[in-house]
Amino acid sequence: MILSSAQNPKIKLVSRLRGKRGREQTALFLIDYERDLRRALASGYAADFILHCPAFAPLTLDAQCQVHQVSPELMSRLSYRENPSGIIAVMRSPPPLGLAEILRGDIAHALLLVNLRVPGNIGALMRTADACGIDAVVLVDSALDLYNPNIIRSSTGACFLDNVYQLSGDQALAWLRERALPLICADVQGATSLFALEFGARAAIVLGAEDSGLDKRWLAQADCRARIPMAGRASDSLNVSVSGAILMYELYRQRHHS
Repeated sequence: MILSSAQNPKIKLVSRLRGKRGREQTALFLIDYERDLRRALASGYAADFILHCPAFAPLTLDAQCQVHQVSPELMSRLSYRENPSGIIAVMRSPPPLGLAEILRGDIAHALLLVNLRVPGNIGALMRTADACGIDAVVLVDSALDLYNPNIIRSSTGACFLDNVYQLSGDQALAWLRERALPLICADVQGATSLFALEFGARAAIVLGAEDSGLDKRWLAQADCRARIPMAGRASDSLNVSVSGAILMYELYRQRHHS
């Protein structure tokens, strides 16, 4: 049977999960692309059920859950993007990893994202952190949930890895002190140029919100306030995901090619 009614309970659930509140209340979230679904399943996530519209694309994986066919009209209505991929998977979200879990980890290099508010930037930074072999990504004082659709899409599945933690500012600073991780804080007015930066065997790269940067509490805790040199006439800063990528790849270079 092809589902075509917006009043079907499963369809209503999918609509509800488009909002953060629905995701938090149900411990469920959505995946709209088969690539991301494959990566979530490979990371141990479980699908509750899948909506599939063969008119858009075939379903080429076995998710070991119920698959319900939906009409093209309904798939277009439910999809997050204008061009539907043909699937919407309803996934079970595990409890977030917090202070107890990160204290058990053997973490030498971490990326801390403090109060970032643009989901695409968070996802892009997670993707780069994975590419650079960063041990942990820590979302600090984040108002966004990990399964925001733009985080999932821009992270290309890195948000499903088992090294993503969610902490308050106080918890993050306590963990950093406990592990004696030097803080490399990105700061457009920082005293240390990227070209003079030395990460060492252990380090935490700390990035703040793009419009305001890190607040005084974080800058006061910094072991190093690092800036990226710029020669432009109109540009005095970079997108936070670009800045983070530059710093993480410099860390990668120093670890593996110096």
